[in-house]
Amino acid sequence: MPRVLTVDDSRAIRMIVTKVLTEMNLEVDEAEDGEKGLLRLEELEFDLVILDVTMPVLDGPGMLAKMREAGNKTPVLMLTSESKRSIVAEIMKLKIEDYILKPFKNDELKAKIFKILKARDPNIMDALSSAQTVQQSAGTRKTEMSINNDSPAPGRQFADILVIDDMDNVAKKLRGMLPAHITQMSGLTGQAGLKLARDNTYRVILIDRELPDVPATTLIKQLRVFQPNAACLAMTLRSSNNIVKECKDEGFDDVLFKPFGQDALDDMLQAFFQTTEMLGRQENVLTAAAFNGRPERVDRYYQRISVLVKDAVKDIAEACFENVILDANKMPADPSRMAQLITEFDTTAKGFGLSVTLVGPPAIKRVLENFADTKDVRVVETLKEARE
Repeated sequence: MPRVLTVDDSRAIRMIVTKVLTEMNLEVDEAEDGEKGLLRLEELEFDLVILDVTMPVLDGPGMLAKMREAGNKTPVLMLTSESKRSIVAEIMKLKIEDYILKPFKNDELKAKIFKILKARDPNIMDALSSAQTVQQSAGTRKTEMSINNDSPAPGRQFADILVIDDMDNVAKKLRGMLPAHITQMSGLTGQAGLKLARDNTYRVILIDRELPDVPATTLIKQLRVFQPNAACLAMTLRSSNNIVKECKDEGFDDVLFKPFGQDALDDMLQAFFQTTEMLGRQENVLTAAAFNGRPERVDRYYQRISVLVKDAVKDIAEACFENVILDANKMPADPSRMAQLITEFDTTAKGFGLSVTLVGPPAIKRVLENFADTKDVRVVETLKEARE
């Protein structure tokens, strides 16, 4: 039976990956950082390594470099929270088989795993099917998703977006406005879209609300059969009616208005393809993610971080910690927004009886000292200092 090693500092991610691999009847082993992953590779032979990019002790690229230096050629599927084009391009240079953006759908992960293992061993499907037969005959509980029924069949592809519109320019226009790493397929009729939905796997399906060959309400029901995990959005013109409510009543998850606006597309990507965990948490330490958007969207970044911080502080208080640490090293430099965020952060924490420590460069400390509400906030340069 093929053996897979998942290396990720997030226990939650390891659990998700392990569940997917178990459903595929694959043998699974885990490691929580690159150093432990290298130790496991010395002890056992694996058919695939599913490797996170950002980890403490030794990160994914560091572990991969040491693997290759040691002559270990095990295929690697890289997990990354960064959707920025330049970062994805750098990841692809690391001699990996493929990468996947977090958060990912289980079917997407299965498709990537199957593709890599099949390239390594063309008979992999037979091996997995045989393993499942043995397990079932022994009385083992069937997995929630059978490899024979729900895993991508040979030739089945994954794409981020399926566009169904009878006007060819719609798909072309959308393609020109999306980031290069977002993959897209398109069909000019409802029937063509259904065939693509039957043969491939998608994260988002964009459907013209007024296709000539099939009513939208009928098409959406048919699409749900083949793509139960995909988000289905209606493409339609604006009007004085409550279009969003009408479309949701018809079975759509949301609406993308024509003609497309870049802000609306960015919102869609944020909702369905945002893979950066904006605020990470480990015990009482909060880590704000870097801002990778356009300058005019910094406001939205800070607003979202503010909401997440308030919720996280409550959880930290309920866990009986006495202080809360915010690592702001990656946050964009903006004095007024930073001061407002830290003021809200400090007020919320004190409301729960928690003390506050901010981790960041000296420049942040100088900024906060200029505001009465934040001048007394403790600011240090490293997490080690914050924990002391």
